[in-house]
Amino acid sequence: MVEFQLVEGIVVGGAGGAVAGIVVKLVGWGAEWFRLERDKKQVYEWFYKHTADEEGQKFRSTRTVASWNNLTEDRVRYVCSHHKLIYLSTGKNDDLWSIHIRDKRGEFFA
Repeated sequence: MVEFQLVEGIVVGGAGGAVAGIVVKLVGWGAEWFRLERDKKQVYEWFYKHTADEEGQKFRSTRTVASWNNLTEDRVRYVCSHHKLIYLSTGKNDDLWSIHIRDKRGEFFA
């Protein structure tokens, strides 16, 4: 009888620990997804307000975007590379970003 209770306790404890681990991982993924979507929206809206489809006004540097949006340069690179409407310059200057389509609605889930 004691052996059965011991095994039952181990099984219940193991299952509870596994479920808790899965829940913690899912919450972490959800928080990162939300943070990325929030930052994508913020950066896209900033690009929409601070760029134009004119020569010299189209691209902004990673450092400029980071400074204005209070993000690190690495975070700006990550956010811009994951946004469907923000692209990296392929010209002679490295580390410049712009928006592909000027859409007033923004792209919260882009």
